[in-house]
Amino acid sequence: MPPSPQQGEIDLARNLRTIEWLKTQLLEQISLLFKAMLQGSEEFTLDALAGIIIALLVLTRRLGLSFARLEKKLFQQLKSNIEAEHEVEKWYGDLSALLDYLSGMKR
Repeated sequence: MPPSPQQGEIDLARNLRTIEWLKTQLLEQISLLFKAMLQGSEEFTLDALAGIIIALLVLTRRLGLSFARLEKKLFQQLKSNIEAEHEVEKWYGDLSALLDYLSGMKR
């Protein structure tokens, strides 16, 4: 049985509230990251970075996008920035290192 129009409105409102909550979570985690970096705390820095990644991934889904599409776009951008010799790649090789790491995770 399809959801009633009222149920659809409730689901939409709940999804919008969840998106707003995720946006605040993202800002909170970024703030925690900056504080952790100031304190020099490796553990708090990792916690904040993990929180940012989780918030972004859940936000992806709440926006109606798939993890697979995000992953595809991530790989495309990494490869494009490597080919364009982005400064971070040229100076440190970080983009290649990330691409290698993510490629290894897919095996």
